[in-house]
Amino acid sequence: MPILYIDAVPVRVDDTGVVTRVGLLLRMLPDGTVSRALVSGRVLHHERIRDALVRHLEKDLGPVALPRIPVSPQPFTVAEYFPTPGVTPYHDPRQHAVSLAYIVPVAGDCRPRQDALDLVWFTPEEAASPMVQGEMTGGQGVLLRQALAHVGCLP
Repeated sequence: MPILYIDAVPVRVDDTGVVTRVGLLLRMLPDGTVSRALVSGRVLHHERIRDALVRHLEKDLGPVALPRIPVSPQPFTVAEYFPTPGVTPYHDPRQHAVSLAYIVPVAGDCRPRQDALDLVWFTPEEAASPMVQGEMTGGQGVLLRQALAHVGCLP
């Protein structure tokens, strides 16, 4: 049975709502390699999507990230992660997961926590670059490009 997840792309926006920066975590993977990553995690039993977003954003970005989640959060896409590579662009060797993907503006001071080594703010152009995309695994680079396209920032 698939597991429900959320993926969140933390962004900084200007006064007109235009995305100016995209936050990507730096994580150590189980095999010892380092990769860039989105905020991501499981939705718990009896947990609202909004609460899962807040919990994972706080867990990864710190308690004063001040995410601005809309009154009625709508995902920009749904990503289906398979344990078998190649079924979709999204791959998670541990499980079959369905992830609701959101773009979340954050206004506060972000400090990486839990298993995140660092948080780096990229311009949308930098985030879409082959170099940064190459540092992402499991299809999260594809998801990031979809997020940038959704907000009109894909170069």
